[in-house]
Amino acid sequence: MSAAPKFAASRSFHTELKNRINAYFEESGKSQTGTTSLFVKALILTFSFVAVYVHLVFFTPSVLLSLIECVLLGAIGSAIGFNVMHDGAHGSFSKSKWINQFAAFTLNVMGGSSFMWNMKHNLIHHMYTNVDGVDDDIDAQPWLRLSSTQPHHRFHRFQHLYFWFFYGLLFIAWIFFMDYQKYFKGKIGEVPIKKMTATDQSVFWGFKALHLFLFIALPVYTVGFWSWLVGFIVFGSVAGFCLSIVFQLAHTVEHTAFPMPHEVTNKLEDEWAIHQIKTTANFATDSKVISWLVGGLNFQVEHHLFPKISHVHYPAISKIIKQMCEEFGVTYNEYPKMRYAVASHVSFLREMGRAA
Repeated sequence: MSAAPKFAASRSFHTELKNRINAYFEESGKSQTGTTSLFVKALILTFSFVAVYVHLVFFTPSVLLSLIECVLLGAIGSAIGFNVMHDGAHGSFSKSKWINQFAAFTLNVMGGSSFMWNMKHNLIHHMYTNVDGVDDDIDAQPWLRLSSTQPHHRFHRFQHLYFWFFYGLLFIAWIFFMDYQKYFKGKIGEVPIKKMTATDQSVFWGFKALHLFLFIALPVYTVGFWSWLVGFIVFGSVAGFCLSIVFQLAHTVEHTAFPMPHEVTNKLEDEWAIHQIKTTANFATDSKVISWLVGGLNFQVEHHLFPKISHVHYPAISKIIKQMCEEFGVTYNEYPKMRYAVASHVSFLREMGRAA
């Protein structure tokens, strides 16, 4: 796509919605950023990750316990991504800019790049959700076909069966390949990345080196190459699958839209806020356990409309957004149970896998 598409000029829905959300926070006297409960959760998750890592690397538990701890490390790592890094990267974790940056940098320690994440996720995905050719999150070609506008291959007939494997590969491919590909190409998909400053460069390479030391060199030295390799694959696969499935359930299910801009005008049909609602879905919003673990990303509609509001407030503002959708005749996509969303995602992949 040669130029980024434009949204419909009307913003009446978004303007009214922002007014109501602002009124809620003014009347309640609450801050839009994280609360004490979020900071406590961040400490619990971070301490748990460090404790499991230290026990694995320096105390060499038995084979069975090591495998269990590698699974646990992957799950806790993804939970830190959902709860700490994600809010921090959006500037909603804290009122403090440096605390938000510190929270976002947990991704760098894990091996990712907060700079590339900001470009890919905050600036591209959140603006042009589910727009093929722009939103890099739905570009898993040639392995997966996630939009009817993407090329079809015969092996896509089986993608609803083999996607589990590729989701498990995501984290490992992300930290060892995708970040470097974006860095050296200077693009995310077809969208150029902004020029990196000297500080950006130092952070990128410095944290990549730190990750290689913490997650490869040190554990190889303490437990041996093969033990490290098996453990790292287990850890990376669990983290990758958890990250993939949560984000995929938000956008690639049966009831979400995949709008394309007009061929001549390059304009999308809806204003930005309505576009976000049509291309996004919630799941299991009544489950406090799931909401706690995935950092409120089961309230994905709320997150896409108000990414700078911390996820701890999503249950409250979801009522306002649902009411607005009813008044304006906009369909609010929601699956009451996580298993229903997974089933819908599998059905969506099966449909996309059929010949065009």
